[in-house]
Amino acid sequence: MRSSAVVSGVLFVLLLALVAVGWSPLISFDRSVAEELHRDAVARPGVTGLNRLLSDWVWDPWTMRALAAVAVLLLWWRRERMLALWVAGTSLVAVGLQQGLKSLVGRDRPAWPDPVDSARFAAFPSGHAMTATVTCGLLLWVLALHWRAEWRGWSVLASAAVVSVLGVGWTRIYLGVHWASDVVGGWLLGWCCVVAAVLTYRRRRMAEKR
Repeated sequence: MRSSAVVSGVLFVLLLALVAVGWSPLISFDRSVAEELHRDAVARPGVTGLNRLLSDWVWDPWTMRALAAVAVLLLWWRRERMLALWVAGTSLVAVGLQQGLKSLVGRDRPAWPDPVDSARFAAFPSGHAMTATVTCGLLLWVLALHWRAEWRGWSVLASAAVVSVLGVGWTRIYLGVHWASDVVGGWLLGWCCVVAAVLTYRRRRMAEKR
C-alpha cells in the first residue's frame, strides 16, 4: 500500500508540473477531448441533463462530505473516537489541499460560446473527482475494518464506490467544466490522501500496542 501512495503522489506531482508549464501535448489532448465531448453534450440535451443531475446532486462534493460526516458521527457514537477523527481530519486536509492547489495553479476552465453547465473557482485539480475519491476510499476503508469478512454486500458497495469515482470524473469532462487532466489529477491526489490516512492510522495503532 505504501508503494501505491508513492506512485500516485509522484504521478500527481508530474501532472501538476505539466499543467503548470502548459506542456503542449497535454494541452492539445485536453482540448481535443473537451471539444469532442462538448459537441455531444450540446447535441444531446437529455444525456446532458442526466449528467448534470449526477454531477450536481448525486456526486456533488457536498453530498460526499455529508456521507463522510455521517460516518464520523457513527464512529463517534460507537466510541471509535480516533478513527472518527482520522476520517474527519483526512477529509478536511483534502479540502485544504484542493483549494490551495486551485489557487496556486490558477488554471482556467474550458470556455464555450454555448455552455451546458457552469462552475466556480480554478480548474486543477477537479474538486468533484478528488472529493469523491477521498470520501469513497475512506468509507470503504472503514467498512473493511468492521464488516468486510462477513458482509455479503461488500462487493456491491465497492462497485458503487468505483462507479461513483469514475462517473463523477466523466460528468465533469462531459459537461465541459473540467479538462481531462483536472479529473485525473483529482483522482491521483485523492487516492494519495486516502492511502496516507490508512498508513498513518495503522502506524498509530501499532505504536499504541507496544
